[in-house]
Amino acid sequence: MSKKILSLRFSAMGDVAMTAPVLKEILAQNEDLEIVMVSRPFLKPFFDDIPRLTFFGADLNNKYKGFKGLRALVKDLKKMGPFDAVADLHSVLRTFIIGGLFQLSGHKVIRIDKGRKEKKALVASGSKTLKPLKLTVERYADVFQKLGFKASLSHQLPTKKQGDMCEENIKLLGSKTAPWIGIAPFAQHKGKIWGEQKAVALGKLLAAKKNAKVIFFGGPGKEAEILDECVKQVPNSINLAGNVKLKEELEIITHLDVMVSMDSANMHMASLVGTECVSVWGATHHYAGFLGYGQSTDNITEISVKELDCRPCSVFGNKPCLREDYACLEGITPEMVYKKVADVIEKA
Repeated sequence: MSKKILSLRFSAMGDVAMTAPVLKEILAQNEDLEIVMVSRPFLKPFFDDIPRLTFFGADLNNKYKGFKGLRALVKDLKKMGPFDAVADLHSVLRTFIIGGLFQLSGHKVIRIDKGRKEKKALVASGSKTLKPLKLTVERYADVFQKLGFKASLSHQLPTKKQGDMCEENIKLLGSKTAPWIGIAPFAQHKGKIWGEQKAVALGKLLAAKKNAKVIFFGGPGKEAEILDECVKQVPNSINLAGNVKLKEELEIITHLDVMVSMDSANMHMASLVGTECVSVWGATHHYAGFLGYGQSTDNITEISVKELDCRPCSVFGNKPCLREDYACLEGITPEMVYKKVADVIEKA
């Protein structure tokens, strides 16, 4: 008899992206399992083409806003059941409420253990407990193991899908005659942002030494405006920010030779489509468990903890720099990142 699980994760964008490869592998190992994945509507492309997974986009800003909205959401979700259990991969107030409402009707709910205590020790000022913590994707898998399912992860990048890009992307980027390198210099929090000046310098190096087409990634609004100025300074470059939808953006990332990203969503998007990522880490550290799925630690660019013992000072990069100079990011030069990118291109 098949089983159906309701899975919840609403944010952040990178964390939602990390659920996709986990759910795909779990479904492959449990042929009698179906999953209904509930998240923000615009994140649906992360879950396209996963067999036996149905995506439900929950508009939490309008239709399902507030407690009354969450009750309506639960009512609508129950129409997609019956469910054998709820997998809470978020463990925040909103999902506590949703899970609690399902529990009232007799459903089993298993919530992710985020390891908050260990993460706090990892970034403590003074005496840190500097050791690798359980990967976030393994924490997701643990939820399904507790529900009785097989959940062994390969930690391998998926094989890239072969094929041409859609007509819109071809018009935007043209034909590929040299390496395509993506650069995503922004992140949600300051402690993870390398910045546009260093990104421009890296872009110039890539254009000059690798004859590369540099593709800048970012969000709409201010980031898009900043990147519009960047492309004026980097030969053979283009700004995607605000110009493509998520599905088209993922397709473009599939065709990149390398993605350069902060500890942010673009790294996880690269993991979804099998593209290697050279990641830049400042106030945060991959020991917290947020390295992109299947990405190599060899491609991490950082100032070592031996050189800068205040690292890491934040799990999410949202704490102000105690030194006030963000040496963890300022010390990472374009040349350091270029070398990592060149290494990936040469071994391909």
